[in-house]
Amino acid sequence: QVQLVESGGGLVQAGGSLRLSCAASRSIFSGNVMGWYRQAPGKQRELVAQITSGGFRNYADSVKGRFIISRDSAQSTVSLQMTNLKPEDTAVYYCNQVPRSEYWGQGTQVTVSS
Repeated sequence: QVQLVESGGGLVQAGGSLRLSCAASRSIFSGNVMGWYRQAPGKQRELVAQITSGGFRNYADSVKGRFIISRDSAQSTVSLQMTNLKPEDTAVYYCNQVPRSEYWGQGTQVTVSS
C-alpha cells in the first residue's frame, strides 16, 4: 500500500520558520528522487524542492536560500525546513516522487501572515 503522510504545517508570521515532514512508503521512497510540491489557491501545483537518493538537492528560485530539503533513508522520510517565510509561501504542501507519481497524501497547510 502506497502512503504519503505530510505533517508540520501551521500558521506563522512572515519571517518565521516551519519544518514539514513526510512519511513515505518504501515503495515510493527507496532509490527515487523525492520532492516537496505546493499548491496555492487558484494556482497549479508546483515543485519547490527535490533531493536525490544520493543527497543532491535542487530548489525553485522562489525558495532558494530559505528552504532546505533532507531525507532519511532509514525512516523513509523527507523533510523541508522553511525559514524566512513569506505570505506568498502560503499553500498546501505535498511530498511525492520527482517526476510526480499518481499517489498523493492529504498535504499540510502552511499559512504565512503578513
